[in-house]
Amino acid sequence: MARILLIIGGGIAAYKAAELVRHARKAGHEVTPVLTDGAQHFVTPMSLAALAESPVYTSLWDLKDEVEMGHIELSRAADHVLVCPATADLIAKMAAGLATDLATTLLLATDKPVTVAPAMNVKMWQHPATQRNIAQLRADGITVLDPDEGPMACGEFGPGRLPDPEAILAALPLDSATTAPLAGAEGSLTGKHVLVTAGPTHEPIDPVRVIANKSSGKQGFAIAQAAAQAGARVTLIAGPVSLPTPFGVSRIDVTTAQEMHDAVMTSLPADVAVMVAAVADWRPQPSDKKLKKGDGPLDLKFSKNPDILAALGDHPDRPGLLIGFAAETDDVIENAKGKRERKKADWIVANDVSGPPGESVMGGDHNTIHLVSADGVDDWEEATKHAVAQKLIDRISEEFS
Repeated sequence: MARILLIIGGGIAAYKAAELVRHARKAGHEVTPVLTDGAQHFVTPMSLAALAESPVYTSLWDLKDEVEMGHIELSRAADHVLVCPATADLIAKMAAGLATDLATTLLLATDKPVTVAPAMNVKMWQHPATQRNIAQLRADGITVLDPDEGPMACGEFGPGRLPDPEAILAALPLDSATTAPLAGAEGSLTGKHVLVTAGPTHEPIDPVRVIANKSSGKQGFAIAQAAAQAGARVTLIAGPVSLPTPFGVSRIDVTTAQEMHDAVMTSLPADVAVMVAAVADWRPQPSDKKLKKGDGPLDLKFSKNPDILAALGDHPDRPGLLIGFAAETDDVIENAKGKRERKKADWIVANDVSGPPGESVMGGDHNTIHLVSADGVDDWEEATKHAVAQKLIDRISEEFS
């Protein structure tokens, strides 16, 4: 069971909030609704209170509620905050950090994960200002669901419809909500800056083709999340992946190895660097135009990409703890030992990625690693990537304690 603080914006899709509350209660979750002024034109506090079996909050200035439960306490009492529907106006206020009513004040005061389900006219959704605000929310660590596409109440057709309430509820990470520590809270890495790279890089061949690899970014994102939960300030530099930004993490999106190198160097200094990304060693000389079948077979000319881990090992602002990853298909331990010495890393996290298609570590949810350090090799049992991330962050915390 999870506790959901449901903030309902003032759009026509607000009527679906009642259905969402019903599904959430049926699943055993607690729901505390908060209505904006606009939302009260579409759904009444009385109907929501009956469905939620909970008080419904509408005003920042209700002194009785402020005595019994202040807005700060209300913002922290839930496991997850859901904004549904999120109008263009409410999204703009969130992106600007405004606190003009109860809903925006709660959103600014909360330290819990926030998910936003936008719903608005297609032109409003596609407007550059709205897309700019959406990008800001995602950069701030807020999960923004993509709207559905279809006919709208205004008669237009396109993206902007609120997804089905069941789909919205399924998108919330409620299974871990009650156990996840607070990002930014006092923890074993409070005051430390942790730099993490994740995912693949894409090296262009022409405007439509790239050289890439199968890295999903899951392990790097899990490490960034675990570091934030331990109280660290986390910078996550992500290759082209479609994963949501972990709560409390500052994310920088890149595409190529050179872009990732530059982002890493400009993010220094850091106390810890965990280089999880599967960076392409080589890049082709890209064509300005799409290459045709008749142009083949291709004779690509390659240049060497920058070695990010080695560059950190020799950097004047070298992180105090430098950790690299080694994805190997043979001689896993020996190759990892050699890599640690060549790259001047403190630890190498080695794993075997030689599994058959569909069972490889790359893209999967489990990992079996060997932690290679100057003290020797520590073999870890197979575990989920989130469990591996937590164990690695625990080891990092021990180094600083």
